Amino acid sequence: MRIHLKSIYWLLLLSVFSNLCYGEEQPNILLIISDDAGYHDFGFQGSEVMQTPTIDKLASQSVVFEQAYVTAAVCGPSRAGLYTGKYQQRFGFEENNVPGYMSKSGFTGDKMGLPLTQVTMADHLKELGYHTGLFGKWHQGNHDDYHPTKRGFDNFYGFREGARGYFAYGKAEQQAYPSQKMERDFKHYTEHEGYLTDALATQTSHFIGQSVVNKQPFFAVLSFSAVHAPMQATNADLAQFPHLTGKRKILAAMNFAMDRAIAVVLDKLNALKISDNTLVVFINDNGGPTDQNYANNYPLSGTKANHLEGGIRVPMLLKWPKRLSSNNTRYTYPVSSLDLLPTFIHAANGKVTEQMQLDGVDLMPFLLSKSTQRPHQTLYWKKESRAAIRDKDLKLLRFPDRSAELYDLSVDVSENHNLASSQPNQVARLMKKLFQWELTLERPLWQLKREYEGHAMTRMDSYRTHQKNN
Repeated sequence: MRIHLKSIYWLLLLSVFSNLCYGEEQPNILLIISDDAGYHDFGFQGSEVMQTPTIDKLASQSVVFEQAYVTAAVCGPSRAGLYTGKYQQRFGFEENNVPGYMSKSGFTGDKMGLPLTQVTMADHLKELGYHTGLFGKWHQGNHDDYHPTKRGFDNFYGFREGARGYFAYGKAEQQAYPSQKMERDFKHYTEHEGYLTDALATQTSHFIGQSVVNKQPFFAVLSFSAVHAPMQATNADLAQFPHLTGKRKILAAMNFAMDRAIAVVLDKLNALKISDNTLVVFINDNGGPTDQNYANNYPLSGTKANHLEGGIRVPMLLKWPKRLSSNNTRYTYPVSSLDLLPTFIHAANGKVTEQMQLDGVDLMPFLLSKSTQRPHQTLYWKKESRAAIRDKDLKLLRFPDRSAELYDLSVDVSENHNLASSQPNQVARLMKKLFQWELTLERPLWQLKREYEGHAMTRMDSYRTHQKNN
């Protein structure tokens, strides 16, 4: 009896020591990124038009972030910030890298991409023992040097550019758009069957299954191109929305297909009985481009490509049953896509060091009520001379062709009441604080032709009032 109790004592001591050394079991991590979705275009965001039952159910089991931001109003730099955990302007990735549309004063063509000096989310998690895979849109550089399999991802199935058609390309299209071809791992080109959004879910599910077979935690990025243009949907999905017409009907069908694809992947987690310890994040990469795909950003003003709330505030969910309550929780303080990398590193029992120079924070202490402070006092955005700063609830926008504007987002989320003339001291303070941040940034490595800045201001003026549900 004495020997038995002694053995139990040493086993318990060994268990405690092991937990102290290695932390808890590493969670699987599934990051789902939608593209160009409208802020209002999900049931959990209030839409009565869109059919998103899977995402709505996920929201009911998740933390719903009421004030989640990305670091850019367009997808390339937004994703660069997400993948590195740094403001992308710090390493010169300030604008979309779109061959054929760029100024000749900076990098053009295949030279544009996420600088090789930057460590990605996949790099960090691979170092922590994760099997890593990216499925869908990359948009961090078309050249081989920037390829996902050279940036920390073990597996890749998708396309290098920022968008492509949703149905398989023929030979003529593949020759015309080589960086849009579907690619498996490195340079194994195979066009998908059926609808692209469904194919990406199938490949993600297969990757998850292989990781479980290999008894390895996984980091999977399901990087949809949905609902980015071109506006293409199947007839079956279009038939779900007989009451809609035009692009709004196509958008609803594309959104519906994305919701179905997410169900496939979440069902895989349930079938493998790994949902409890899988950290799932759903986030959109920037605001909806109302003028392109009829996205609805209500109650926010503005669209993709500008710094009004409709361009940078996005739907975001986080679910981790093992650590967080399965009941819907709404988190009200502002958070950033920059926070995902340190959150993932800490969840994976890693350590964030000063040498990493990350701009985000681990969200778990805030979600577990261990910290009642704001995750961020100040958030920043910049694109050429246009910029914005949010300091607590005050937001200042700087423009190239008009005076700065100031809004109190705690009472004016639609940015209808400009306070700049009544609070000049706050304008001066925030302008100075914004400029001090800009002094820490690198010069942009590439920029769109100057004419597109004029287009951006016209676009903002056309869509700066919020849309009602339709």
